[in-house]
Amino acid sequence: MTKSAKPETITAANLSLGWASVLDRLACPGVESISPLSLSITGFDEQGIAAEVPAIRAAIDTLLAAKDKRDVENVAWTIFPERYWRMAEGDRTIFFEMFREAFPRVQNFNAQNNKRGSYFQRLVDFEGGGVGFNQLAWILNEHDRNPSGRRSKWQATTFDPYRDMLTTAQLEFPCLQQVSFTFAGDAGLVVNAFYATQQIVHKGYGNYLGLARLGTFMASQMKRRLERLNIFVGIAKMDKIGKTDSDFAAMLATVRAELRAAQDLVQAA
Repeated sequence: MTKSAKPETITAANLSLGWASVLDRLACPGVESISPLSLSITGFDEQGIAAEVPAIRAAIDTLLAAKDKRDVENVAWTIFPERYWRMAEGDRTIFFEMFREAFPRVQNFNAQNNKRGSYFQRLVDFEGGGVGFNQLAWILNEHDRNPSGRRSKWQATTFDPYRDMLTTAQLEFPCLQQVSFTFAGDAGLVVNAFYATQQIVHKGYGNYLGLARLGTFMASQMKRRLERLNIFVGIAKMDKIGKTDSDFAAMLATVRAELRAAQDLVQAA
């Protein structure tokens, strides 16, 4: 039987340290999951860029490469394709059209990972085929029209019961079910993400980075500033990797060293 730690609420002013704190809990002896997990990340600069610890980012990418898993950037792309946004040069209509037109080719190139769609694809082309409902465009257009409207309408879903309520023993997509956007004061934006389950080692860091970038994009279009990312997870899991695995142990040593260094800085302040 899976051993779950008690419910955890973690706050961090750095994306890397937030993810590292979750991993640190999961790596404790006898713990295989946290249920539920609530993680709240701040530390975004004026442009909405998340604060990170390069050593932690490099350590997780080294582990992912050793295990032949998608790297942090690849996972983040599934939630927010930042390269396309840069190519669109600030025009969200071009951005959405570019992605919708390109995604079928992305699926064909990597059918194993994208055959059921991606998170961003569900957000901007829900039904698929380049003709589905664009939830993000609707939210932004409605915000342009009436920014003080009811708070419950600033939300988008990735879970589709018609496609996703399957009896498959293991279904990796979609674990992220929904994102919502709330306001902090006159100029702040808060992003809330809801996961049924989450693979912390293989996908957690990329998930958080992708959500932060999605929040930065939405904030820029709403003429706001990203202030906080809240992530709610029903079951946060270790993935199928042993805690005594040499690659995992090396990564964990770096993560814990950086956590201790950060804690020492706080105590010395």
